[in-house]
Amino acid sequence: MAFGARARLINPRLGTYFSIFAALYTALFLLVLIFEQLKFDESFLRIAFLAGPIVIYAAIGLCVGTNDILCYFAAGRRVPAAYTGLLLGASALGGTFIVAGTGAFFFSGFDAVILLMGTLTGFVIMAIGLAPFYRKFGAFTVPSYLGRRFESRGLRVITAGIAAVPMLLVLSAELRIGGHVAQRLVGGSANNLVFLLALTIAISTAAGGKRSFTWTGVAQSIALFLAVLGVATTISVMVTSLPIPQLANGPMVRGMVRNEVNEGLQLIKVWPMAFQLPPEGFSALTKPYTQPFGSIGPLAFIIGVFAIATGVSTAPWLLPRVAATPGVYEARKSIGWATVFSGLALLTISSAAIFLRDFTLDAVMSERLGPLPQWLHNAAAHHIVTFDQAATRLGFAGLKFDRDGVLFALPLLVDLPSAFSYLLLAGAVAAALVTASATTVSLAAVLGEDVIQGMSWEPPTTQSRVWIVRGFIVVVAFCGAMLCVTAPSDPLRLVLWALSLTGASLFPVMVLSIWWKRLTVGGAIVGVISGFVAGAFAIMMGEMGTLSTPGAIAGILGLPVSFALAIGTSLMRPEVSRHTVEMVRDIRVPGGEIIYDREMQRLQLRKHSRT
Repeated sequence: MAFGARARLINPRLGTYFSIFAALYTALFLLVLIFEQLKFDESFLRIAFLAGPIVIYAAIGLCVGTNDILCYFAAGRRVPAAYTGLLLGASALGGTFIVAGTGAFFFSGFDAVILLMGTLTGFVIMAIGLAPFYRKFGAFTVPSYLGRRFESRGLRVITAGIAAVPMLLVLSAELRIGGHVAQRLVGGSANNLVFLLALTIAISTAAGGKRSFTWTGVAQSIALFLAVLGVATTISVMVTSLPIPQLANGPMVRGMVRNEVNEGLQLIKVWPMAFQLPPEGFSALTKPYTQPFGSIGPLAFIIGVFAIATGVSTAPWLLPRVAATPGVYEARKSIGWATVFSGLALLTISSAAIFLRDFTLDAVMSERLGPLPQWLHNAAAHHIVTFDQAATRLGFAGLKFDRDGVLFALPLLVDLPSAFSYLLLAGAVAAALVTASATTVSLAAVLGEDVIQGMSWEPPTTQSRVWIVRGFIVVVAFCGAMLCVTAPSDPLRLVLWALSLTGASLFPVMVLSIWWKRLTVGGAIVGVISGFVAGAFAIMMGEMGTLSTPGAIAGILGLPVSFALAIGTSLMRPEVSRHTVEMVRDIRVPGGEIIYDREMQRLQLRKHSRT
């Protein structure tokens, strides 16, 4: 009976719908490929690859618009685990980890595994310690969960204000990376393209909230994986004759490391707290690919993995996604799928970095004869690499690659048609859109539910509740674009700041709220505020150079402060109400009613009885 009831909740045609989207996207690529061979205008083909997917995303979002509360804020709690996992994996990576992460693997080699380990560890923590219990509670936002868990309106509003900061940082980073990628695709002003992407987010998500974002985001995630896996597999077949790029690069690495040392890349020793992931812009290769701790010190590596993991596990733009699954079991499964998809994407971009490393080594080999490879000149024309084009011999120091352009050098290595480059650029834009949409919808829900309505438990009317958040989606998208244009910063650094602040402020209180019954509302408030303040202060000191911990990961130093003060404050007044203890016990039981829905129904009945 349970299986039958669950099956009726899920639309059985979802696979068909998204197969149609994948077929449309593939058809667009094939048409552009054909038109390219027929010598059509290149600018028209580039615009088609940007505008075509955007129109499809907007159409999907508008077609699933709704005014139903449960659908608007939790996609009706009927999203299958695989689709939720796909969306979680893509939203956790975004355009920043896909584009800038490829550059990090190219320049830092082994040390960039910090991105892979941090993300996957974060999903493991989420699956074991947070997601099932958050799904049982069923709150639409993290501040709503904490407010109802401790019966505190003040905690709800404070958490909303604090959670808004990392979400704005992520939104700005994704719009910036998306604008620069779109500029590579169609040219023009990056700032104008940033506002175009913000408008796309508003149109595709405002009509249906989480429901529109869910199905638009799944389509964008499919576009991302089709692009990255398709191009990487094609390169792998042409270079190694194997169609599995994640495994085909092993033999390449063994010979590459020895030759890199012979050609001038010597082992580098850094101090244990060094954190030198490549910055935005052009840089030269300085260390062998497989050397560990050549750009990130061992202590900084451990702290960085912990910062990314805690940030991912409690990210207020990721964790509420599990509330859209049909049940606790599906919530656990969705995190497993998220781990698979995010790991696959990160392994693929690391393979792409190895392919480019191998071609770069071939270009600088001292015994190489003849002119420089043509792919170098093509990459220079696309502003991916700079070098002295009059030289006949190059060393690693003479080649400088754009960190955010490394991924897009792949099709140039084996002289693939330009359609492959357009496909890869469109996939990167889709990656930026999915994470930017996730933060926009989540932040709008926080502002509408936890700030505007935060000091009252009385649920407003359905129409006003939906329209308030709908308006905030437009406002948040525009504010994110303005922040991106007026205060441009390195997207990778912004995301690392956001994850560190999230881990410092939200992770301790979220974990204690589930696993420690004696946590009081005062302890929760002190823990959230102290973690955020200490993390922000540590980031500022790290960026100024007055703190030994690098600023990119220094924010996580607020986590032990938050834990200590939350526990200490709670022990000072250990009284906990019977209702709170029963709620914690209820959260830990997988079956039964959804706690948040039950509480909202009771409030609605009270309101109805008074009127």
